[in-house]
Amino acid sequence: MASKLFSPLKLRTLALKNRMVVSPMCQYSAEDGVASDWHMAHLPTMAISGAGLTMIEMTDVEPAGRITLGCLGLYSDACEAALQRVVRSAKRWGGAAIGIQLAHAGRKGSTHKPWDGGAPLQAQDVAWQTVAPSAIPFADGWPAPAALTETEIERIVGAFAAAARRALRVGIDLVELHGAHGYLLHQFQSPLSNKRTDKWGGSAENRLRFPLRVVEAVRAVWPDDKPLGMRISCHEWTDGGLTPDDAVIYARALKVRGVDYVCCSGGGNVATAKIPVAPGYMVEFAAKVRREAGIATRAIGMILTPQQAEAVVAREQADMVALARGFLDDPRWGWHAAEALGELIPAPPQYQRATRDTWPGAKIVRPTAAAAE
Repeated sequence: MASKLFSPLKLRTLALKNRMVVSPMCQYSAEDGVASDWHMAHLPTMAISGAGLTMIEMTDVEPAGRITLGCLGLYSDACEAALQRVVRSAKRWGGAAIGIQLAHAGRKGSTHKPWDGGAPLQAQDVAWQTVAPSAIPFADGWPAPAALTETEIERIVGAFAAAARRALRVGIDLVELHGAHGYLLHQFQSPLSNKRTDKWGGSAENRLRFPLRVVEAVRAVWPDDKPLGMRISCHEWTDGGLTPDDAVIYARALKVRGVDYVCCSGGGNVATAKIPVAPGYMVEFAAKVRREAGIATRAIGMILTPQQAEAVVAREQADMVALARGFLDDPRWGWHAAEALGELIPAPPQYQRATRDTWPGAKIVRPTAAAAE
């Protein structure tokens, strides 16, 4: 029986070769938002991983929207030119469509890189003023963000639209908005971080006003034939926080506004949340949203093996599965998944001598895949 994981998927006019996605993964290796030689090595490698779609990391729409000084941006001509070079290389050598995740870190910005501790920057570190719906710090010991004014909200909406225009010129196939992990769009949606009493806060409808305004602005400038997606938070694992039922309501509103899929994530907005991490721990969110909102979904969260990924798609729990660390651990995860599931996907000609059909060693180092043939 043919693998469901390796079946094609069409999103508007974009035809994905299979249902595997390389998740957007921050690399913290940019200079003032500008992609570096690291991105030239990283993204083309991910594009030849066998996945049908490779997502560029969280890319910020203004300098103050970065998490760290090393975060990627798409807010200047220099950012655009450097990223275009990377995308051209990934498309020339890789077989994957290329997507980008546009975002604003909000109150979680102005921090050190994770490998430098991840703590908030200090004045001597060139810290900047973070912003949020309300002046509530992310965690104990963090600086308070400035509550956004009406004018600033509209400016950031415009920054998302401007970044989408740049993404089109860069050659991006798909845009995804980051509405999860405690970043600005998520901060507005959550009652834990949004305590406003104006039209941007209070009721669930008002708390969705800003992220939906961003969606509308991006959809208005992103071509009709190109897909738009959004990563949303389906659970905050905190009393009074967002739940999967909220995710369904959100997804329905997104679908009406021209969003083609949602990536179903959770957590990140509350530093003390107890998240039950385990293999496939967020797949149920993708299944619920897909079933109840009638929109395509992407499942994430400790998807580890080809068999696990195949089951998610075959059981119609999600239309796509995305891996992050799995692809960092094994940049040929897609090729090896094909072997394990009895499929064959093309390798770049430069690497064809290492496929299971040309290299006897493949059956020795991957005996499980060989047994499945």
